Amino acid sequence: MPATSLFHIAIKTGKPEASKRFYEQVFGMSESPRPKFEFPGYWMQLNTPHGGSILHIYTGSAALRNDGTLPTGSGAIDHIALSAHGFAQMRERCRALGIPYREREVPGFPLWQLFCYDPNGIQFEMNFHAEHEARLDVAVEPGNWVKAGVEWFEPEAYRQFETETGTG
Repeated sequence: MPATSLFHIAIKTGKPEASKRFYEQVFGMSESPRPKFEFPGYWMQLNTPHGGSILHIYTGSAALRNDGTLPTGSGAIDHIALSAHGFAQMRERCRALGIPYREREVPGFPLWQLFCYDPNGIQFEMNFHAEHEARLDVAVEPGNWVKAGVEWFEPEAYRQFETETGTG
């Protein structure tokens, strides 16, 4: 169940082409294959022997705040993604602690995702690769799928973490 590495960082932008060019020209990144999500964007990766970290750039309605504005600065960071093991155990841990979470199967990729926020309202995405899971047929819960661009942070669910004894 422990996190094993940084998986990717997602960035909301109204300037996807400029962002893509910046990452190519300044960081030497290249575009990598991206699933056909319901919102436009790019996946960028470092050109390293190990494949490197991936930046996900997305735009369109999924990049807008709930009030319809586009975030800038640190607010443009949507979530932090980690690789992990034990999808079912992580889901049970969230349930036991009363932490709201969302799920997703990645179209055309052998990944299951579980999303939750930390007490600061920072969204985290845990990625579980099918070949590393005990059950290769993990079913995400209908009606609990994450929807890009929709915020669902519930601060009260995290009050338990404000004291040392409340973190179970």
